[in-house]
Amino acid sequence: GGETLLVGLSRQISLERQLGVVANNVANVNTTGYKADKSVFEEYLRSPAHIDNFVGSDRRVSFVQDRATWHDFSQGAIERTGNPLDVALDGNMFFAVQANGNERYTRNGAFQINAQGQLVTTDGHTVLGANGPITFQPGDQDIAIGADGTITVREGQTTTVAAPRGKLRVVTFDQPQRLEKQGSNLFMAPNGVNATPTTLANVRQGVIEKSNVSGVQEMAKMIEVMRSYTSISSIIQQQNDLRKMSIERLADVPA
Repeated sequence: GGETLLVGLSRQISLERQLGVVANNVANVNTTGYKADKSVFEEYLRSPAHIDNFVGSDRRVSFVQDRATWHDFSQGAIERTGNPLDVALDGNMFFAVQANGNERYTRNGAFQINAQGQLVTTDGHTVLGANGPITFQPGDQDIAIGADGTITVREGQTTTVAAPRGKLRVVTFDQPQRLEKQGSNLFMAPNGVNATPTTLANVRQGVIEKSNVSGVQEMAKMIEVMRSYTSISSIIQQQNDLRKMSIERLADVPA
């Protein structure tokens, strides 16, 4: 009946949104520091009397809706590169960067040095230190990044003295699930969610954190979602055909 169509449509809408989440994960399977998204679904019951004018019916109809999408902050695989500007974080913390004049947060520690000598992300966003941007001098050698995020260099060829260049701003959040994604690698903190600089930063130099997306699992999930969508479409079509057939037969009944 009508409730079957509505239940099917509610599930189809949820599946379409889930497919979008899965497709975005698959697209970022090789994005450094990417964190996968997951969908949360819930069942809710409503009386058909409130939906399709089934007055007098006390049956409850089960609908499906996608309640939320949550971030999977589990650690991605660590890959050694040997590049002194590649860093990764162990634990639930983030690098702070400046993007379009605003502080944003990322797990992508594949850093570079731009033409102005500033430490930046692969997207050109300024990496923030405890006291602002981190700037290197033309003669700096042997960049070293300590576990606490402290950056030192050897100035020129003739000295062995370690000169400081800043300390990476590494932050944590009490409610990381409230962070909002901006693009594939940046998070923003909405009102009421505050970044707290951590004294327990665990920075690893010469490595990167790969995406935590499992390509095999996500492709299997995509196939499952598409099969479910096709199955529900078939059921809805069958219901439409039955309705059409019923109407045609009623029309043939003599008055």
